[in-house]
Amino acid sequence: MTSIVIFGAGGRAGRAVSAEAERRGIQVTSVVRDPAKHRLPGRVVQGDILDAGSVAALVAGHDAAVNAVSPASDPEALKALGALDGKFYVTSTDNLLDGLATAGVPRLVVIGLFANLVDSAGQPLYDDPSVLPAEFRHFAVAHTAGLDRLRAADTPVDWLMLSPPAQLDPDAPRRGAYRTGGETGGGLTLSYADLAVAVVDEIESPAHHRTRISIFD
Repeated sequence: MTSIVIFGAGGRAGRAVSAEAERRGIQVTSVVRDPAKHRLPGRVVQGDILDAGSVAALVAGHDAAVNAVSPASDPEALKALGALDGKFYVTSTDNLLDGLATAGVPRLVVIGLFANLVDSAGQPLYDDPSVLPAEFRHFAVAHTAGLDRLRAADTPVDWLMLSPPAQLDPDAPRRGAYRTGGETGGGLTLSYADLAVAVVDEIESPAHHRTRISIFD
């Protein structure tokens, strides 16, 4: 049986991936900072992606890992968070790649961010305040630093980042279908359920390797 470990399992994307994985008979370990605050199916363990020393032990014995960690669950929570450590996603990436390599876990799928896709001129969307309010630009820049770290990494881990569109709907039904695109995206909407379908598809039958792609309806 395939087994996966999900970091950030208590968030919307993490919960959706867990549900989709269990739907397919995949064994799931959910990593959260405080298990008492979450009611999740399967095995739930305490852990923090920023704790480098614990990551290898958390991922050991799994076939793949999913990084669905976010310091805030929605724009309001992000606004309330205020300043974000610019190295948050770089540190997360380093800890995951090191831990996965140490434990011999071959596959990593990361939930990306629409705002560091690019426009037709090749400029990141986060530079356009009509797309992303300026107050959230620091978050997009930090996220992009994590993507850059993945791209530059000399690692045995076969990674993939899936960047959904801005409009992710937590209530939309699972269609079981999605489209993929390149650096400029290609669609405006997607359900969390279908984002999860794509994540689990790429774990069961990897089709994209060491790259970032966009995903949408």
